[in-house]
Amino acid sequence: MTQDIVNLAFNLLPAIIVALVSYYFFNQYTKEQEGRRRFLLHQNNQKAALPQRLQAYERLTLFLERISPGKLLTRVKPYNEDPNDYESLLLRTIEEEFDHNLAQQIYVTQECWNVIRTSKSTTAAIIRKTNMSSKITTSDQLRETLLRDLIDKAAPSELGLEFIKQEVSEII
Repeated sequence: MTQDIVNLAFNLLPAIIVALVSYYFFNQYTKEQEGRRRFLLHQNNQKAALPQRLQAYERLTLFLERISPGKLLTRVKPYNEDPNDYESLLLRTIEEEFDHNLAQQIYVTQECWNVIRTSKSTTAAIIRKTNMSSKITTSDQLRETLLRDLIDKAAPSELGLEFIKQEVSEII
């Protein structure tokens, strides 16, 4: 009887080994195919998302260009002589431009979006600070002072544009 059990074990041992090896290789093959499918799906998603991401960067570039103080002051003319009214008009224009581009944040990195928001806030702060000067009594003086101050230093939107260019160069 023990001889029969030993014989049965010797006869089943190769079958058990073949079953274990087969299971191992089948399991490895299944994992490899799953990984390959995920990679291909990710690659296809990247191809589809790249044009949308680039379009978002384009729109944010346009936003930064439009709020650049030099271009903003040229495009938005004062409607009266009160510098506070002109300040409000400029700030409202910046906010409207920003609100128009809010949805672009889902296509860009969080760091890029933070740079965009900082550029917007800094531009608005420059306008407010300049208008607080006691020398500013008319909207034309506000415009002239802002433009004169920009000659000496880079606009906040220029830093944002540099960041966008760097980030786009990394994804292309």
